[in-house]
Amino acid sequence: MSAPAGARPARAVLLGHRSALAVALVSAAGVVAFGWPLLLAPTSGLAHGDDAPLVLAVVLPLLLAVVLAEIADGGMDVKAVAMLGVLAAVGAALRPLGAGTAGLETVFFLLVLGGRVFGPGFGFVQGAVTLFASALVTGGVGPWLPFQMLAAAWVGWGAGVLPRARGRREVGLLAGYGAVAGLAYGILLNLSFWPFSTGSGGGLSVLPGAPVAENLHRFLLFSLATSLGWDLTRAATTAVLVALTARPVLGALRRAARRAAFDVPVRFEAASSPTCAAGQGGRELQPLAQSGDEPPRA
Repeated sequence: MSAPAGARPARAVLLGHRSALAVALVSAAGVVAFGWPLLLAPTSGLAHGDDAPLVLAVVLPLLLAVVLAEIADGGMDVKAVAMLGVLAAVGAALRPLGAGTAGLETVFFLLVLGGRVFGPGFGFVQGAVTLFASALVTGGVGPWLPFQMLAAAWVGWGAGVLPRARGRREVGLLAGYGAVAGLAYGILLNLSFWPFSTGSGGGLSVLPGAPVAENLHRFLLFSLATSLGWDLTRAATTAVLVALTARPVLGALRRAARRAAFDVPVRFEAASSPTCAAGQGGRELQPLAQSGDEPPRA
């Protein structure tokens, strides 16, 4: 018997000790990479060309380590890899339709729905891989890419840890989360390039050595003055797309998850084989059904 729709994620990626540690390391690096402008020392410089390549060189291998650790731990089997490839390809194809113009983003709803169905581990990897693939398609590879990958990975992770819900309540929950996630994504990206877009000495500029509260106030003013319209549009676009597509897409993904049976390991037992019995009198191993049915009969 399958679990009721919306009851729990399918857990296509089971986080083991190594993979959980890799996710924690990536997230910690992301917090530092996004939040350092609020903690600048008075003598700090703002040379983007010096720090961005370093962040790119550190974060991207860590993101790759997440995927490798998943596979090494046995937490991502071939079925999960195939599903990840399909969703990442669809997301990479959808993103150019909006291309972020005026805040229109057509990819985040798929991260929300994928993370909801397949769990936080899968959502984390899906977000990072989708943004990386779309950057290759659109030519968007640059020092901003690791920040985009991390923020999108957090969006997918968050969708996987939302509370259980069903029916209209679930659709409303996911749409609301999509709006918040779309807004938070824009704020995080603003924080990553804020010091370099305002220079120094202005009313919206970061003040190295100032209290965190003061720099945070300046950052919020900067976001309100520069990108609030874009961020609100992204939030609205994501919420509307989730509301419109949640039922059919969730249904399709959950059917795929039931057929893939990510949560049920494949087991083998010895079964008599007519061919072997007639020949050498041996026995062969046959797989038990993954859905809890009776094992295949010889």
